[in-house]
Amino acid sequence: MTTLTNDIPRVDGLAKLRGTARYVDDLRIEGLLHGATVRSPAPRGRITHIHFDPSINWNEFTIVTAKDVPCNELQLIEHEQPVLAGEEFRHKYEPILLLAHEDPELLKKAVRSIRIDYTPLPFLLDPRITPTTDLIQYKTDNVFKHLHIRKGDPGPIFAAAPHVVEATYETGLQEHVYLETQGMLAYHDPESGRLVVKGSLQCPFYVLKSLTHAFNQPDDYFAVIQTPTGGAFGGKEDFPSHIGVHAALLAHKSGKPVKIIYDRHEDMAATTKRHPSIVHHRTALDNTGKLLAMEIDILMDGGAYATLSAVVLSRGGIHAPGPYHCDHVHVNGRAVLTNSVPNGAFRGFGAPQTLFAIERHIDACAAQLGISPVDIRKRNFIHDGQTTATHQVIKDKVDMSSLLDHTLTYSDYDSRKKEHESFNKQHPYLRKGIGFATFMHGSGFTGSGETMLSSKAQVAGLPDGRVEVLIANTEMGQGTETTVRLIAAHRLGMQPEDIVFAHPDTSRVPNSGPTVASRTVMVVGKLIERAIDDLLTQIGAPRRSEAAGSLPSPKSALINWFKNNPNKPLLGNATYKKPDTIHWDDATYTGDAYAAYSWAVYLADVTVDLRTCNIKLEDFVAMQEVGKVIHPTLAAGQIQGGVVQGIGYALTEECIQHEGAMRNNQLTNYIIPTSGDLPPIRVLFEESPSDFGPQGAKGIGELPIDGPAPALLNAICHALGNQSLNIIPLTPERLLHTLSNTSDHEAPVSAAKLNPWEPTKS
Repeated sequence: MTTLTNDIPRVDGLAKLRGTARYVDDLRIEGLLHGATVRSPAPRGRITHIHFDPSINWNEFTIVTAKDVPCNELQLIEHEQPVLAGEEFRHKYEPILLLAHEDPELLKKAVRSIRIDYTPLPFLLDPRITPTTDLIQYKTDNVFKHLHIRKGDPGPIFAAAPHVVEATYETGLQEHVYLETQGMLAYHDPESGRLVVKGSLQCPFYVLKSLTHAFNQPDDYFAVIQTPTGGAFGGKEDFPSHIGVHAALLAHKSGKPVKIIYDRHEDMAATTKRHPSIVHHRTALDNTGKLLAMEIDILMDGGAYATLSAVVLSRGGIHAPGPYHCDHVHVNGRAVLTNSVPNGAFRGFGAPQTLFAIERHIDACAAQLGISPVDIRKRNFIHDGQTTATHQVIKDKVDMSSLLDHTLTYSDYDSRKKEHESFNKQHPYLRKGIGFATFMHGSGFTGSGETMLSSKAQVAGLPDGRVEVLIANTEMGQGTETTVRLIAAHRLGMQPEDIVFAHPDTSRVPNSGPTVASRTVMVVGKLIERAIDDLLTQIGAPRRSEAAGSLPSPKSALINWFKNNPNKPLLGNATYKKPDTIHWDDATYTGDAYAAYSWAVYLADVTVDLRTCNIKLEDFVAMQEVGKVIHPTLAAGQIQGGVVQGIGYALTEECIQHEGAMRNNQLTNYIIPTSGDLPPIRVLFEESPSDFGPQGAKGIGELPIDGPAPALLNAICHALGNQSLNIIPLTPERLLHTLSNTSDHEAPVSAAKLNPWEPTKS
């Protein structure tokens, strides 16, 4: 067997380092027009007239309205969101008109010159308000999804419990801040006859689905091709369907190539954000801190259209009880409509909101019972053989107590905690604290999602002995291309340079599903292994999974096969099949929500300055069990990047809303962490290989966004001796407001004073 090293150089790294990678805005086509969007001026209204400035020659422009769209619906989970608003609009910055022109400066002037006259309609911006009849815009109650998870009967348990702890936790919006803004290029390809849509995206087949629906055309009318993508984090999961259809409409009507590239202001103002949430916990415990019953209520603000709110709520609800075992759990959730810019996919997909709540709540329970945060968790960690709130039997071979002990020992937790408490008694204005969070994240689509996707992967043998991997999963900075090559090379016993990664193009690759949900390595990687096994069977080479010891490389076998079969294609195929051990009931939300979970312990060490309420992060340790680590450097980078994003979510990234839209839509006052704000982020891995992933790998991409916020807030609460800090982002202004209005640091802070739907007042 060929000896492989997994820390190979990143395949796409050199081109990006040198600046030779061709992003969508780098592409130039003869006759190119630039596209732009005219948007609604208010949260809700009925359009009465559109004024075109007579000083502009509109005959030079391509103009698309709702009437030009064959089927004016975006096809995501539901079809209720229009491609372009026709008679009414539901949120500020909703697209109404599309314009295209060869001169980008004249195009900007034209967009500014158009005035939308409208009759205002009643609008709703606070998801906590029960809508009156004139505010109902979705079904009968403005609720995109109701969620109910049931295990046991908490009612009698609460009546008899010696301790009941109750609190509310709130999280705000978060902007993706990918390096590359949204962008799409559409043109007619004379060779294939297809309308080609290229751009910065995560899910080519999602865009294809929306195109075929909006145009009322078959799949082969289009080709959707991913260009190098400068970050996504979920922000290029659902939204590229909007801009992709827009560019295609302009190209179709003009007969010319059209490129739409958002500037940063438009991107931040008009695109989806992380769902804000309010999570209420009511928990019954015995005198030792054992969880007896849990009631969890979740409210998420979906914005003006359904987008992916239903599945965001699903993942959030399933993760809401955390990595703990409890016999009596009820989780109730709602994702509701407001007349805000729609919220959508974001790394973590609902779990960061609910895991923040449970991990803050467990610390609050420990404080109320007078026991340590360590002991209460060890008393309640779920173990193999026990069941989650959905009645899933855990089989991950996880030992969370050991994972926690390893993290605490590595970080010198006990002595640092004592040192901090001693320091805090002596220093006049600095307060030090240390805290941690324990959590898990499911790999792959929730419930029956993978079965419904029925994803496919292919590998193609090439005449020179190399093997090409054909999947729809995209490289967007996380290392997919490099990791996929390693997975295929390992299965084949070849070198990574013998593997070719086919560029995602819907006219050429099969639909292996979207690049979301921590599924690419575990789910699609397993499909790649099976497709390779199929290819090896066809050429008569032994499968590595069925043989022991060293095997010759199949490279020579491939070359010989093509000598005997010239010009004949050689494809290995695999289609997802639900493992016999996985069972899920969508109607009752019971069963195996995920094939496997990744598990983690994150620890933060902070200093709080009481004069300025500035919070300085001194140290951060991220320990996780993610099955087999395929590429150690890329895996560590994923963790570090996710932690930084989680730090911003917890402390600085405040979306200030005005009329349901982001008012601080520029990077001068939407504050993300920089390298100067960060300590070393120390990353640790433990490996417990899973049967469901290639070489035992599990999902990793979303896990690191889940833990930083609760770990940080728990550390800050320890520093201040204050368990009332239950709202993020905890900006200095918010912390100052909290401390100024709390005479007793243990008194609760009113959610009415501080909530993520209102701007912080300095």
